[in-house]
Amino acid sequence: MNIVILAAGMGKRMHSDLPKVLHPVAGRPMLAHVIDTARTLSPSRLVVVVGHGAERVREAVAADDVTFAEQAQQLGTGHAVMQALPQLDDNQPTLVLYGDVPLTTAATLKALVEAAGNTRFGVLTVEMPDPTGYGRIVRDAAGSIVRIVEQKDASEAIRAIREINTGIIVCPTGHLRRWLSTLGNDNAQGEYYLTDTVERAATEGIDIVSAQPAALWETLGVNSKVQLAEVERIHQRNLAQRLLEAGVTLADPARIDVRGELTCGRDVSIDIGCVFEGRVHLGDGVQIGANCVIRNSSIDAGAQVQPFCHIDSAKIGADGRIGPYARLRPGTELGEDVHIGNFVEVKNSQVAAHSKANHLAYVGDATVGARVNIGAGTITCNYDGANKFRTVIEDDVFIGSDTQLVAPVTVRRGATIGAGTTLTKEAPADKLTLSRAKQMTLDAWQRPVKKPKQ
Repeated sequence: MNIVILAAGMGKRMHSDLPKVLHPVAGRPMLAHVIDTARTLSPSRLVVVVGHGAERVREAVAADDVTFAEQAQQLGTGHAVMQALPQLDDNQPTLVLYGDVPLTTAATLKALVEAAGNTRFGVLTVEMPDPTGYGRIVRDAAGSIVRIVEQKDASEAIRAIREINTGIIVCPTGHLRRWLSTLGNDNAQGEYYLTDTVERAATEGIDIVSAQPAALWETLGVNSKVQLAEVERIHQRNLAQRLLEAGVTLADPARIDVRGELTCGRDVSIDIGCVFEGRVHLGDGVQIGANCVIRNSSIDAGAQVQPFCHIDSAKIGADGRIGPYARLRPGTELGEDVHIGNFVEVKNSQVAAHSKANHLAYVGDATVGARVNIGAGTITCNYDGANKFRTVIEDDVFIGSDTQLVAPVTVRRGATIGAGTTLTKEAPADKLTLSRAKQMTLDAWQRPVKKPKQ
């Protein structure tokens, strides 16, 4: 089948320089959601009609299975589909979707396509309590669809109809090509309406069928930031519902944001205000505290992430303890039962099992062994202003508080580094290494006093 996605509109009510279809829902452009759903139908041709901000739209969704047609002037939906005609296969039906309607499900589209088959004209319709602004579905006495009338062209009697056109249609491509060639723009908008093809089909005796979505929200389009926020909340509610049904405990389903793919094992619990971006996996029994941001990371069974942690492209081993207020940056790999405490940052480092840095430390470009204690205020000095260097800390090392490890440097197995040390050379195994200025007391010293004001 051919699928045409209309994505040429400017979106004036968005009040933004960003093309409307690129505004994000769950962290991805609306158009990307529509394309993903379209792919579930295995189309032979997938054409996106671009217009406003065409180059930006192309760059955002370019893929091997996507081709583009350009609508240089936005003259209506019928005109937009005309631009895609040269790329369509007349031997396959054509399904028309919209880049600003991101929540339509694959199941709904499959039902419409199956109802239409290869010979009928299919229209996705829905009944609304208040249909103001939408094209109305006009049926004859037998209940067959005979035409669609836009709001601005409708009489009072037609405006009373509550069944509306969603804009999503499917029909034989050869017929569509012929009908589009006959469209005029003698209407209130001065545009070429795709919906006028319905009347053409009825006149020729083509069977017109309809299908309805499981929920009204599947057909909601986005034309303003208000509507974008509404669609976002609906989508997040749906994602939260799936997590709950899979056994995840959510402290408040209304206060979670999934901007990618979140998979969870059994007995996972997630507190309020958490954001998950990219691909995130939470193993069995993982607990996520409030207000954490986790991106492209995996957290193994039994780990606990305390509130206000930022985790990006990291791996956390089983039974780890992270935070609160910890930051794990890309390249962080933590072994089993590793503790990373408050105001500790780890970047591009591997930390082996049972090691801990419980507070106020920076571990960057480091290889840390097992059962290592990194004291408060410890810093791996990994950057000389031009290049990065690596720190190696072997098993069973104890690093005293307020230590600077000036890379490249190695701390051998079992070594102890005294508090306040600046380490610039290798620390030998099983020995105490420290560097401190001599402590002095000046008996004659007096603390300065503030001079009286003149």
